[in-house]
Amino acid sequence: MASWFSEAEIDYSCPICQDVFRHPVVLSCSHSFCKDCLQTWWVDKVIHECPVCKRRSSRSDPPCNLVLKNLCETLQKLSLEREASARSEDVCSLHSERLRLFCLDHLQPVCVVCRDSRTHTNHRFSPIDEAAQDYKEELRKSMKPLEEKLERLNKIKVDWDHTAVVIKAQAQQTEKLIKEQFKRLQYFLQKEEEARITVVKEEEEEKSRRLKQKTEALDKEIAALSDTVRATEKELKAGSVSFLQSYKAAAQRVQQRPLLEHPQLGPGALIDGSKHLGNLTFNIWNKMKTMVTYSPVILDPNTANPYLIMSDNLISVRHTERAQQLPRNPERFEDYATVLGSEGFNSGTHSWEVEVRNDSNWAVGVMEESVPRKGDIVSGYWEIWFCKGEYIAFSPPATERVLPVKRPLQRIRVHLDWNRGKLSFSDPITGTDLFTFSQTFTKRLYPFINTLNTLPLRISGLKVTVQLEM
Repeated sequence: MASWFSEAEIDYSCPICQDVFRHPVVLSCSHSFCKDCLQTWWVDKVIHECPVCKRRSSRSDPPCNLVLKNLCETLQKLSLEREASARSEDVCSLHSERLRLFCLDHLQPVCVVCRDSRTHTNHRFSPIDEAAQDYKEELRKSMKPLEEKLERLNKIKVDWDHTAVVIKAQAQQTEKLIKEQFKRLQYFLQKEEEARITVVKEEEEEKSRRLKQKTEALDKEIAALSDTVRATEKELKAGSVSFLQSYKAAAQRVQQRPLLEHPQLGPGALIDGSKHLGNLTFNIWNKMKTMVTYSPVILDPNTANPYLIMSDNLISVRHTERAQQLPRNPERFEDYATVLGSEGFNSGTHSWEVEVRNDSNWAVGVMEESVPRKGDIVSGYWEIWFCKGEYIAFSPPATERVLPVKRPLQRIRVHLDWNRGKLSFSDPITGTDLFTFSQTFTKRLYPFINTLNTLPLRISGLKVTVQLEM
């Protein structure tokens, strides 16, 4: 009986007989058992203990567990209904005989009467158990591709969920770096603003001080003249005798105040606004260029092999011994320690320099956009390859030439003339040409770096200059 019940129904089985409770009774410790099972368990025991927890029972005739009894009776009823339903499914609906055969032509279970009927004349039959086994095996085989596809889809789902996490992390990191760049620019502008305002204030203080000195001297002269004028006007109002008696002194006092030219402020007394405001934004930008760098090639982190680590400004790359957990997006190289530039070229001339090292393998050059990112790359790239202490001009399957380099390279200059089909490599420090590939290019080419070096290879930045044109 117990075999009919699910795992959820095991709680309704007696701990002693392992079957569904029959007349369950409950002990004071709350454990329940079949009444007959419990009495049989206690028959040879002096002390009546719970078979589960060994707690002593105070009653030799425990009460019935009515709730559990009703539940078990319901389960037994459901079990009987299931058995009856199973038996009805095994019986032919036309002849009330057991379905013992399987028609291989109609693909349906039949009884022995159906086998001999006109409906199944000349049909092939198989014992129903054998047919079930064969068709189960066939269905399992047909299910295998679906199961494999389901497994692949689940792996893709895991990858995509990881990609969603990476996208969020990329956005947060990019936002952080943008804010840091703007903070540096804002700090520069703030300091430049403070410096320029300080110069204005210093000019204001200096010219205000000079004006104050002139004004003080002017005030003294005004006061002296005022005193002379008041004294002379007072004597002019006196009588003839008094006026003539003091005339000589008054005349001398007036003559002591010569009529000089009016005092002038002189040139440059005002704030030199044109000096502070003229071409202000240009002058600030021209000064700012000392903190601005320009790289002719920006590396694309979405193409980088998981063993490569980019710098925050995306102009240098190094190899690491431990792979990063990155999405398997279509652009990413999986089998080569390679990263592409973010911009490709399909016309014109382009130049850039790479700072290289001489303690591990690396390669720099250009690569066609269409090269496979997973698996072997057998063609479609042109490079200078540093391997085991030698510099090699390499482009499979046609070119592999060891270069006669006399001193270790510190930089390599790459010059691409796409229209003329020329790709040149040179040493910019000594001005020595290393090798030139002549090739008719038909596809977009991307700069690339391949490295096994734990120290970075770096794209050299260009100096920013200003040229004014009329």
